[in-house]
Amino acid sequence: MSKLGFSIYPEHNPAEKDKDYIDRMVKLGAVRVFTCLLSADGDVDEIFNHYKDVIGHARDKGLEVIVDIAPSIFGKFGVESGDLKLFHDMGATGIRLDEGFSAAENARLTTNEYGLSIELNASTNDNIVGSILAFSPNRDKLMTCHNFYPQKYTGLSQTFFDKTSREMKKHNMRVAAFVGSNDKDALGPWPLKEGLVTLEDHRGLAIDAQIRQLVAHPDVDDIIISNVYPSESELASIERVNFNHIQFKIELKDSVSDVEKEIIFEYPHYVRGDMSEYMVRSTMPRIDYADAEIKPHDTDDLVPGDVVILNEQYGRYKGELHIITKEMKNDGNKNVVGKIIASDRFNMRYLDSWKVFGFVV
Repeated sequence: MSKLGFSIYPEHNPAEKDKDYIDRMVKLGAVRVFTCLLSADGDVDEIFNHYKDVIGHARDKGLEVIVDIAPSIFGKFGVESGDLKLFHDMGATGIRLDEGFSAAENARLTTNEYGLSIELNASTNDNIVGSILAFSPNRDKLMTCHNFYPQKYTGLSQTFFDKTSREMKKHNMRVAAFVGSNDKDALGPWPLKEGLVTLEDHRGLAIDAQIRQLVAHPDVDDIIISNVYPSESELASIERVNFNHIQFKIELKDSVSDVEKEIIFEYPHYVRGDMSEYMVRSTMPRIDYADAEIKPHDTDDLVPGDVVILNEQYGRYKGELHIITKEMKNDGNKNVVGKIIASDRFNMRYLDSWKVFGFVV
């Protein structure tokens, strides 16, 4: 099951506005918060108290809170490098370290007396986790998170993201990644409005589609909204995302019957174990809908992304649901009930034997 997270930037917003956002995200099922001290300017006591106030509200709601820092933050707040009491007193449950400490130092930080987690940069190809593991860290306090990229065209490629995420999972690390709101006023820690995503291909993509891609990804555990604040329509779309399994947004045909809608949206689908290269089959509906009427309609030839339900001309197979993965001729026994939207067809690559999947409009 994937977990939802979100970001807050107290240095840019009134505390009450952040608290209202925290309450809204908790209702959506969010479990973790990302925040950043790197962009906070001004009096350090005021910064500390402001962050403590907002983080305290998040903690009261049961949320995990990770604070992004760099070695310069210790000096800025007048504390010894590596002393994590500052972040503990602020209310954080962990800190994110992108740079500045050796593998041995990072390993020692995982044994800190405050029980804070240490989050490492997953967007790297330098075997940092393997190096740290050589120094016997407390593995339970070690986790990873990809970067986000404010500038256009600087985000990770899918290939590099897959490679580095897989490497982190080889070490049994928790992996997080960022998705971004497309609201014109949404901001991150820096004054740029070009999107704030981990994957470059996600820049400008609808936020629910970004999330569905990461839910489907086998090596991503946590999905964090990077910028504030998403629009109400974006939040509503997130509310419809299923974080438990692969989900496809479907554009339905006008002629779809009520029985077919019931099969599509209410039946618990999973991939038949012996997979064909032409389709993904959900076969059990044919048992439960053996007596249902499914007349032929929309029996055009088939292309990848089509969703079909077998009609009564297929006899005992009537009621099966298929996702088409390769062009094929339709002999009139398969009703095209809809098409998976273009961005979600990407997620078909993650379907495998016995995988659970579902649909949303």
